Amino acid sequence: MQMLANPLKYPLATLAGGVLLVVGARGLNVAPPILVPVAIASSVGAATVLKQRDPNVIQLENPQLARELLDIRQSALALAEKAEGLQAESRHQMGDDTFHVELLAAVELACVRVVELPAKVDRLGQRLQGKDSLLSVDELQAQLQAIEQRKSRSTGVAREQLDRLAATLNTNIELARQGSDARQAQAIALSTMIQESAGMLQQLQNRLRTANLSDTSQVNELRSLSRDLEGVQENVDLLMAS
Repeated sequence: MQMLANPLKYPLATLAGGVLLVVGARGLNVAPPILVPVAIASSVGAATVLKQRDPNVIQLENPQLARELLDIRQSALALAEKAEGLQAESRHQMGDDTFHVELLAAVELACVRVVELPAKVDRLGQRLQGKDSLLSVDELQAQLQAIEQRKSRSTGVAREQLDRLAATLNTNIELARQGSDARQAQAIALSTMIQESAGMLQQLQNRLRTANLSDTSQVNELRSLSRDLEGVQENVDLLMAS
């Protein structure tokens, strides 16, 4: 079912209705009982079209899920901004030093993956719109299989997160089998992963600011943190793969 939009939130739609009123009344001499409903319908129609084109609007039949996805999107945007700041900071700190080019590349790649998060949340919002977008058991089982395969070659933080993701997906599969909406659990899992990414990004930034880059062990620690952060973003891809 098409969700109508409030034209008062879209000035262009309100303007279109106003122009129609003026043209209809003065130019075409249309009677008010006919003109006013037509103008209102036109404004609502124009607002609905603008709403659909607005990338910041998530339209879902489940209002709580829509609110959660909007909150997740805001968190992702804030985190992406911090990642861009860390990119600039790491470039400034390491500059053109060829000795640290591998470390700089690792930090850059991790940050680039974090910057991609808002676009991923937008795609998820588009995919989850409407009543017909309920996650199927087959889709969830395919995700679970991909996670189990990745677990076999993962260690540390990435492995711990994959264990949690597998537990979430098993819960979602049971919900789907019962005919319940598993999308909310999916959104909660994504929110958790974004929060974990924020903590890891902050840890990477703190260590980068205090590390002695001439100390091989500290450089290796920074590379490891960067790989862990990148691994979390790959786990996000798995969660959103269906």
